[in-house]
Amino acid sequence: MASELELHLVQDVQLTNCMRLREQSLQQKDEKPQDGEKLLRPNEYVYRVDFSRQHGLRFVRWNVVLEKPGKVDVIGTSQHWTPDLTNLMRRQLLEPAGVFWKNPDTQEVECNEADALEFGERLVELAKIRKVMYFLLAYHDGLKPAHVKCSVVFKV
Repeated sequence: MASELELHLVQDVQLTNCMRLREQSLQQKDEKPQDGEKLLRPNEYVYRVDFSRQHGLRFVRWNVVLEKPGKVDVIGTSQHWTPDLTNLMRRQLLEPAGVFWKNPDTQEVECNEADALEFGERLVELAKIRKVMYFLLAYHDGLKPAHVKCSVVFKV
């Protein structure tokens, strides 16, 4: 009998801070980023999912809770971050992104269902080869990390 496994996206404060330091370092030295390098914007934060199970997963749904109106982009990365914090390159950002929003006049969180489904199915494939996956969450319209809870649910 199949059961569900819910994996939460957990903010990686240390990695977010390291990526912000990279940008500050470039600014202080008046240098440009490497060609194709992705620098964090002020509204972007790094999250991770630790796959407690890697095989036999089937994507079911995203659970996204927005405590107030706004929009969040959930962007997967193909990056394996290493101790030397190899710079994140734009080509390592996965398509499509999951875009979730809540309008001021509603309680329901909406998304582009087709993109969210395709993104979830890609996670299943990546879980087979990864123990950890990283994401960039970009907050818009006044949302902050404290306003959002995000997880992905799989059938096992």
